[in-house]
Amino acid sequence: MTCPDQPHDQDPSGFSTPIGSRRKFFRWVTGAAAAVIGAGLAIPLIGYILSPAFKRREQSWVEIGAVADLAPGQPKQLDYLQAVQDGWLTTKLHKAVWAIKQADGQVIVFSPLCTHLGCGYSWDDPDRKFKCPCHGSVYDVTGKVIGGPAPRHLDVLPSKVENGKLFVMYKEFKAGLPTAVEL
Repeated sequence: MTCPDQPHDQDPSGFSTPIGSRRKFFRWVTGAAAAVIGAGLAIPLIGYILSPAFKRREQSWVEIGAVADLAPGQPKQLDYLQAVQDGWLTTKLHKAVWAIKQADGQVIVFSPLCTHLGCGYSWDDPDRKFKCPCHGSVYDVTGKVIGGPAPRHLDVLPSKVENGKLFVMYKEFKAGLPTAVEL
């Protein structure tokens, strides 16, 4: 029996309607299924859109010239274009390195940036030294500091020779530190 003060759902035939209905249950199940499907589609889509922002720039080997073009013991600045993928944007950057062919045929490749403040340096052929015009750092042909405020030797870049071609993996290092810290 029901109390006269409480509302009740009762049709004239004497049957009462249950509190939850089948229609509400199916709406809830359909909504939950739609939410699961939506999340299943949205999460990979958001990851695809945002992943380039969190991906570290990939470094690759770049051909910079023929080893035969290098004279033993004579530093040579080699310029090249490098395609850099940064997020969704691909750009071509002009890069340069200093390469020195040793007497035994090995090639050492130096970063073109002074280790003091990151200025570009050049080879002074009469003095047989690398000289930085910014603050007077001086390096010998092996990259060792022989004068000025530079805190460390020139940064050596990874390089390899394949089929007479010189390949380099360009890297940048923090300037002003006593040890090389890659950016």
